[in-house]
Amino acid sequence: MKRAILLSAFLLSQFGTSQLLKTQGQKIVNDKGENIQLRGLGLGGWMLQEGYMLKTADFAGPQYKIKEKIAELTGEDGMNEFYKAYLKNGITKQDIDFLKKAGFNSIRLPMHYNLYTLPIEKEPVKGQNTWLKEGFDMTDDLLKWCADNNMYLILDLHAAPGGQGNDVNISDNDKSKPSLWESEENQKKTVALWKKLAERYKDEPWIGGYDLINEPNINFTGKNPNGTDERSNAPLWKLQKEITEAIRTVDKKHLIILEGNGWGNNYNGLTPLWDNNMVFSFHKYWNNNDDATLKFALDLREKYNAPIWLGETGENSNVWFTELIRLLDRHNIGYAFWPMKKIDNIAGITNVKITPEYQKLLDYWKNGGEKPSKEFAEKALMQIADNYKFSNVEIKNDVIDAMFRQTTDSSTKPFRNLQVPGKISATDYDLGRMGTAYLDKDFVNLWVSDPAKRSEWNSGNQLRNDGVDIYKGKNNEYYVGKTESGEWLQYTINVKAAKSYTIYIQYASTSPAKIRIEDTSGKQLGIVSLQATGGNEIWKTTSSKGFNLKRGENKIRIYFENDGINLKDFEIK
Repeated sequence: MKRAILLSAFLLSQFGTSQLLKTQGQKIVNDKGENIQLRGLGLGGWMLQEGYMLKTADFAGPQYKIKEKIAELTGEDGMNEFYKAYLKNGITKQDIDFLKKAGFNSIRLPMHYNLYTLPIEKEPVKGQNTWLKEGFDMTDDLLKWCADNNMYLILDLHAAPGGQGNDVNISDNDKSKPSLWESEENQKKTVALWKKLAERYKDEPWIGGYDLINEPNINFTGKNPNGTDERSNAPLWKLQKEITEAIRTVDKKHLIILEGNGWGNNYNGLTPLWDNNMVFSFHKYWNNNDDATLKFALDLREKYNAPIWLGETGENSNVWFTELIRLLDRHNIGYAFWPMKKIDNIAGITNVKITPEYQKLLDYWKNGGEKPSKEFAEKALMQIADNYKFSNVEIKNDVIDAMFRQTTDSSTKPFRNLQVPGKISATDYDLGRMGTAYLDKDFVNLWVSDPAKRSEWNSGNQLRNDGVDIYKGKNNEYYVGKTESGEWLQYTINVKAAKSYTIYIQYASTSPAKIRIEDTSGKQLGIVSLQATGGNEIWKTTSSKGFNLKRGENKIRIYFENDGINLKDFEIK
């Protein structure tokens, strides 16, 4: 008996009744008719890697090219061993337990078809489908972990047979082989895979739905290579209809999720819906968080009287995350943020730490030079695979706070337990919205809405995902830099005794400057004059007396009165 059937029996006995999702007009509801707003995370980077996730984008974007680069150093066997460890460590029950605790109620699984079935060119018998155990076992395990946490699992075909678009990184598209749209065999394999999945999971109450084809981006007839100007999209609707029909031969219950062309958002030419349990997915990146950017999706919901779901979003600042979720909440739109894990990541909920050895591989792949030995490369890659374990990733509490608490709570809270007397790192400013925990003039990337507003928000790309620019210095010490006049940082400190203290500030500046220190009521606590230090990372310490603090909790703000002050830390004693 299949593991999935055993799982289904377990779930039904545990909960008594199914929690299957379905549509009710423009809402997604459960079997009790309760509105369900999916608050999800996409497990990007697990079954399918894009080059930017592994820092290989400059020389290897699609997954097959990443594998070629690894095999060049380790051989096929070494590459396979790395991927075996990578997939094992990438997502575990610990990860899903953590996501539930953080506040998520759903998971979007980006699937690579080649974990479930062979590519058409490798099939022993042309036109037949060889089913692979690995992908189905991984999905079974993930479903069990989701069910244990009462979380919905949405299956997303992220890399379809042959690749579904011209943005080759997204779907691991090898242009030397026929694409999904150029090959009837690839289309038949896609339909067969969805039927196989539906047959396996048809009775599973925690399967949230079937996201048929991720981000199609293809010019069937238009000039834009990614399909943004397509008018009919006829092949796309035809294939998704065929997939739906195949699913419905074995599964009458689960949600069917459609995606338009042009990375999911071009729904031109859509015919009347062919199923009564369908959801429209749209994707949203790097644009304004206002009703205008949602209008096309809201119009789609109204026209077809069917729910909409933001199936993929992210890769921006905490400010953008909080604003977006507040906007979606107002319109009862669910979402799935992207991605779960990547290397050197401040904009996700976890960060995979890079190693010097892996950086050496990246440098070789990009620039050439002395080739690392097979043994060195294997060790470096297995260390990175080990760093993907949940126990080894860095949890980004600032991102989690922005996605959940800050969407309804405008107050601040301490980033760390800061004690006075004591030394405080400049990067340990409070958690909270921009304008309450800090003020920065460059805090979001909106280049899709306005190309002039392309920004890294945190220009140093270190530690935290706010507008505050955090850099790693020469001695691997962090500091706040690229400051502008009028910006400020707030710190919640616990003071042992009410008295007058001396503050010692470690800073760097190329010209004379001042900082002003106030409490949150605007009461001035002190002004400190800073002399030029001779460089951005030439550090000096200056002090100021008469810094009066009350016993217990104090919230203080450091205001930068000039541009270009770099602040490493301050000590109050």
